[in-house]
Amino acid sequence: MTKSISLALVAIALAGAVFTGCSGGSLTTREKGAGIGAVGGAAAGGIIGATVGHPGAGAAIGGALGLGAGALVGDYMQGQEQQQNQANQQQIQQNQRTIDRNNQQIQRSRQTEY
Repeated sequence: MTKSISLALVAIALAGAVFTGCSGGSLTTREKGAGIGAVGGAAAGGIIGATVGHPGAGAAIGGALGLGAGALVGDYMQGQEQQQNQANQQQIQQNQRTIDRNNQQIQRSRQTEY
């Protein structure tokens, strides 16, 4: 009886997290990492907890630890994405300046031809 209640609670919590996460628009990398960590941690914690007779507690503890770890990893990855985006923007601006210079040279070249 206790095992079925624990599984039902985990299923309800997981369904709630999925529906809540899907309703708010796109998730940040940090939020995705936290969600993946929470689900993975809850699954691992539930399995470990089941071996010692407390699957619900194991899932709760594993979910909390996974949430924290996933958020940290997601935050790091989000920072890396932001740095890469900034570097890409700088490269785009540099390329645009080069294009502008080349266009000016082409215009000058055309003017001297006629």
